[in-house]
Amino acid sequence: MRYHDLNYKETAKKYGCSYAQVYNWCKKYEHKGNEGLKDNRGHKRSQSELSELEKIQLQVKELQRQLEISQRENMLLKKVRDLEREWLLDQNKGK
Repeated sequence: MRYHDLNYKETAKKYGCSYAQVYNWCKKYEHKGNEGLKDNRGHKRSQSELSELEKIQLQVKELQRQLEISQRENMLLKKVRDLEREWLLDQNKGK
């Protein structure tokens, strides 16, 4: 890190990381400043940052998810209805 009169090797040793990691941090800082050092792993872009196509694709995925949930609920309700019908038939047979 030439800004503090240290070399990459000494800095890596001081912070317990690799020479390459220190080198990469310095390059990112030189190119983008503090913004370059931010950890953006897993960062989702906000709605305003998405293109129209990306927004539509997200809407389609959400609608597909909702449809799948509705289909599962419908299957469950049908199964409950069938079980109730069987139970009533069994009750009537016992009389």
